[in-house]
Amino acid sequence: MSSRSIYRTLRPVLSSSVVSSGLGTGHGINGHVISHLPTIRFLSSDTSSSATGNRLPGNPVRTADGKVISTYWGIPPTKITKPDGSAWKWNCFQPWDSYKPDVSIDVTKHHKPANFTDKFAYWTVQSLKIPVQLFFQRKHMCHAMLLETVAAVPGMVGGMLLHLKSLRRFEHSGGWIKALLEEAENERMHLMTFIELSQPKWYERAIVFAVQGVFFNAYFLSYVVSPKLAHRITGYLEEEAVNSYTEFLNDIDAGKFKNSPAPAIAIDYWRLPKDATLRDVVFVIRADEAHHRDINHYASDIQFQGRELKEAPAPIGYH
Repeated sequence: MSSRSIYRTLRPVLSSSVVSSGLGTGHGINGHVISHLPTIRFLSSDTSSSATGNRLPGNPVRTADGKVISTYWGIPPTKITKPDGSAWKWNCFQPWDSYKPDVSIDVTKHHKPANFTDKFAYWTVQSLKIPVQLFFQRKHMCHAMLLETVAAVPGMVGGMLLHLKSLRRFEHSGGWIKALLEEAENERMHLMTFIELSQPKWYERAIVFAVQGVFFNAYFLSYVVSPKLAHRITGYLEEEAVNSYTEFLNDIDAGKFKNSPAPAIAIDYWRLPKDATLRDVVFVIRADEAHHRDINHYASDIQFQGRELKEAPAPIGYH
């Protein structure tokens, strides 16, 4: 078929697409406004005028350097604003992903080892804690960044393996896939918050690279062999995370660590007041870690009772 014949065939479709396009505005969650751009399918991923032969339709979104963001496949980017009318600046999470943590959670709770598996998990974590404390000592920010790169692994591994199990067995997960992936994403957001305050040095990045590679594979194998052991290890890791953030708070209160203003990403993610400080951020992160502690000990307890996770509803909806 000639190019002229193709054009005659597609002309009605293209004309109707252009006519029907337009800007629409809807109201999002909690008063956030979402503006939708024209849903026109470009025939090329190149959104410059030379690719289409005409001006770009509507009001295309541009990056800071003026480049147009492609709407290829007809999936337009959205513009979201806060209730005060200011632009929502984060792409890594949306307003409906933000939440207020339960800071009333008991941060002193400890699961006492009751059997060999519990004791093995507990002493494994204790043995890993010693070199970490010797290396970081009172360098809380560096310690927190390393901690979050490790803490974000178990939820992703557990959620991934449960996802594959659900597909393989044609069965529901009881909400545990979502709960564990929420945990992993929440831990990652902790890290994204801390890097707004401090950038790791080259040797700290090297340590993270090595630790993550070893820990991911070790945790993957432990979850395949014994999920109840893996969740118990994570529960004890989270207990240590809670303790480390408690020490962080104590040093801030004692004036040993500067209580700087909270980064904007933390204010939006945890719905903190505009005058929030680093102490407020560490306080809510500690509450998150305590929640993860309880989830993983709960998951391990379910399996110690000879049941599968899907038999007990997952505690989703916290994040």
